[in-house]
Amino acid sequence: MTAAPTTRVLVTEQLAERGLDLLRDAGFEVDEQLGLGPEALLESVRGAHALIIRSATQVNAAVLEAARDLVVVGRAGIGLDNVDVAEATRRGVMVVNAPQSNVLSAAEHTMAMLLAQARNIPQAHADLTAGKWNRSKWEGVELYGKAIGIIGLGRIGVLVAQRCLAFGMTLLAFDPYVSEDRARQLGVRLVATIEQLVAESDFVTVHAVKTPETIGLLNAEVLAKAKPGLRIVNVGRGGIIDEQALADAIRDGVVGGAAIDVFAQEPTTESPLFSLPEVVVTPHLGASTVEAQDKAGITIAEQVELALKGDFVPFAVNVAASEASGTVRPFLPLAERLGRLFTGLAGGAVDTIDVTYEGAIADYDCRVLTLSILRGVLGPVVEEPVTFVNAPQLAEERGISVRETKTSTARDYVNLITVRGVAGVRPTHVAGTLYGKNDAPRIVGLDEHIVDLPPSSHMLVVSNEDVPGIIGAVGTILGRAAVNIDDMDVGRSPSGAAALMAISTTEEVPAAVVAEVRASRGVLDAKAIELG
Repeated sequence: MTAAPTTRVLVTEQLAERGLDLLRDAGFEVDEQLGLGPEALLESVRGAHALIIRSATQVNAAVLEAARDLVVVGRAGIGLDNVDVAEATRRGVMVVNAPQSNVLSAAEHTMAMLLAQARNIPQAHADLTAGKWNRSKWEGVELYGKAIGIIGLGRIGVLVAQRCLAFGMTLLAFDPYVSEDRARQLGVRLVATIEQLVAESDFVTVHAVKTPETIGLLNAEVLAKAKPGLRIVNVGRGGIIDEQALADAIRDGVVGGAAIDVFAQEPTTESPLFSLPEVVVTPHLGASTVEAQDKAGITIAEQVELALKGDFVPFAVNVAASEASGTVRPFLPLAERLGRLFTGLAGGAVDTIDVTYEGAIADYDCRVLTLSILRGVLGPVVEEPVTFVNAPQLAEERGISVRETKTSTARDYVNLITVRGVAGVRPTHVAGTLYGKNDAPRIVGLDEHIVDLPPSSHMLVVSNEDVPGIIGAVGTILGRAAVNIDDMDVGRSPSGAAALMAISTTEEVPAAVVAEVRASRGVLDAKAIELG
């Protein structure tokens, strides 16, 4: 009698023992091979049904090609930068993560860093163990009654806000994508700009998503406007603070001090901040607790077990793609890009998103497309990967409701997807369709202007007066900056005015170039949008 084939789970990085035991108890063969190099991984992954990793193992197309029996890749943590999710989806491999495993640890480390900075605890410890008793030298400040500015009101930012409220602090926040109602529920006052936040806060803590827009968010220009004595904490993402600018601001007495856990380049043993006595640093310890590692190991083991048994997997990143009908599935990438484009154009929080499906597609179940739109809307503004499963919950946490409308009658296209919403007083509109027998995606509507161009990874949308010379001026600015234009269309409003340019570029448009375009005569606004 032939033995039943063994289900093999390859584990390439350290996982909590309780997670490994859970997999063994489920009857799987757990194959621990830690520290594999790229070539060894290609060999070891052959025949594996599941692959469990952390942040060091790179799961690229070559690995997925070698792993012909692979059912699921599990990342024991939040980020998925080291997994080619698109290639995994194409091959029918599920990708799962543990998105909530470290949020408490990160919030508590933020509070630890906040207190350590306020009371000079590590400096005083080092002084005393070196044989010096300097009580007056290390005088600190209380948290009670102080204003703390929170950059990013995602899950970790909210947990920090709750804990700071218990200390009797006044809560401010800068997050353009959180509604006023949601902020009021949290006892937080939203401010309009990052400059206002640093000017009104005694402490600032960073919990923003790292995007092209947030890299260098706290730079020399912003720090120059800080409230005297401001203290800054970053347990979020490296690179959001310009480390050299922060060091200079501390030396100049503009900023009172900082507590930093994450850096632009990691691992690192060099930073302009390390030599400053006003600075507390730790080597990216936000998620480094026994409990967080335990939760990550158990969570990912549970997800992998569910995937291997064919059950519903709550933290699957790409599960819904396989559940969409054959008619709907080709629209998934377009829907997500429409969501990203919508967020880039809106530039702020919306309370309601209206999604309309027109034409033949309206006869099908489009809920998965709406989820894909939500992934695009939320992806650039939340600190964890947005999945088909958690997208509705993340939208609800940010006070966003979604309304879906269908009509089988399409005006100008066989199928059309439209997304609308209002950020503040600014209405935002995007629309797209698939074109031709190859289902090529097209953007056909932007802010009530008719356009026609394919979506690209890098886009520049310019609103302008309908006067001669603007197209040439914008093209000249991009050319001077060596930004190559792939495609361009001049959008027309319902009245026929040519008052919008949609431009696809081969690379990201630098912020300084966007600012130059925005300052040009006749230009009303310009936004660089990364669609991925």
